[in-house]
Amino acid sequence: MTTKTYSPSITEIEHRWFVVDADGQTLGRLASRIARVLAGKHKPGYATHMDTGDHVIVLNASRVSVTRDKRETKVYARHSGYPGGFREETLGDLLVRRPEEVVRRAVKGMLPRTRLGAQQLRKLKVYAGSDHPHEAQRPEPLPTPGATMR
Repeated sequence: MTTKTYSPSITEIEHRWFVVDADGQTLGRLASRIARVLAGKHKPGYATHMDTGDHVIVLNASRVSVTRDKRETKVYARHSGYPGGFREETLGDLLVRRPEEVVRRAVKGMLPRTRLGAQQLRKLKVYAGSDHPHEAQRPEPLPTPGATMR
């Protein structure tokens, strides 16, 4: 019996491309599926200290499903550091102005707050419409939550 912990080498890690249509999908459930794939937790060779995840392309971010109550009560706030520099915006307003940012922030909240999390977030590509410039990577559809991805 060996007690060595498996750690994948950089040459063993294969980064695939997946595409998911956000039309009609609930924002939180979609974000958790995407965060799982970006982190690489769907792979048997997952390692917490390495970027083993895949690239994810999200289409139709403007048509993501959010309840009416959350559209009005969820607030994104920021402060510039200057007096009077506090700004806040509701989810509904941000969804109208920049729908890509809504999905990106939801996924970002589910990734680690480290350099590794920032590296994983860079593999997320979000588009408000149904067109994307990543056809050369031949993305596959993201499997349903119950299916296995190998």
